Amino acid sequence: MKYLYLVWSNLKRKKMRTILTLLSIMVAFMLFGYLAAIKQGFSQGIDVAGADRLIVRHKISIIQLLPESYESRIEQIDGVEDAVYQTWFGGIYQKPSNFFAQMPVKPGEYLDMYPEFLLSDEERKAWLSTRSGAIAGRTIADRFGWKVGDRIPINATIWTRKGGERTWEFDLVGIYDGAEKGTDTTQFLFRYDFFDESRQFGNGKVGWYTVRITDSDRAAETAARIDAAFANSPYETKTEPEGAFLQGFANQIGDIGFIMMSIVAAVFFTILLVAANTMAYAVRERTN
Repeated sequence: MKYLYLVWSNLKRKKMRTILTLLSIMVAFMLFGYLAAIKQGFSQGIDVAGADRLIVRHKISIIQLLPESYESRIEQIDGVEDAVYQTWFGGIYQKPSNFFAQMPVKPGEYLDMYPEFLLSDEERKAWLSTRSGAIAGRTIADRFGWKVGDRIPINATIWTRKGGERTWEFDLVGIYDGAEKGTDTTQFLFRYDFFDESRQFGNGKVGWYTVRITDSDRAAETAARIDAAFANSPYETKTEPEGAFLQGFANQIGDIGFIMMSIVAAVFFTILLVAANTMAYAVRERTN
């Protein structure tokens, strides 16, 4: 502590140099904070993925569809408690940068599969009784300023309507919250029956199945039984834990963690060089 005065005096000798050095360090830590937030955004939902839930998708790729009839067959397999299906819609809202998860689902079954999605009884009833009804997560609703009762147009990039129409319109009947901090509240969910009867192609096909199992400790065995049930069929499956599926989905654009850490490492290395250069200047000035 006795040298603190000398350190402070040295910092005041070249005020502009000290200010610029401190600003460089502040920018580095701000960048680290922003990148950490972006990484968390890409991995949202992975940390709270259900240990008792598996994802069943096409063995070749997630873009390959599975028959809707697989639901009943999966539910008959030993170790499986329930199964629901979802399909990636892939539409955009207003402009291409407004891209978020949209999926057609069976309302009642989906909410039972994901009890962490909190929806009021009134909103749940409205979704079950409104053919074109949809619900949105709190995060995405706040982002676009949506409220219950709004008419939401989504422009399809994959699933055109009969007649070639690309615009789908949905009635927002509910906004769900998450029971846990990491629950994904960025999804837009609408009814599968409305989607299936209106789409131009792919009727009776779904993207993947979410399966609840009776014993999470025997997840690998149950997954193997599911895949064995559809082996050598036209639609073979690959079953994996929900967390692994979500991580793979996020990694489709690259290894986010590695990219972020590489950028942060480069920035902090640059700051190290700046600090070393500043110290070298100070030593040379004092020497002279």
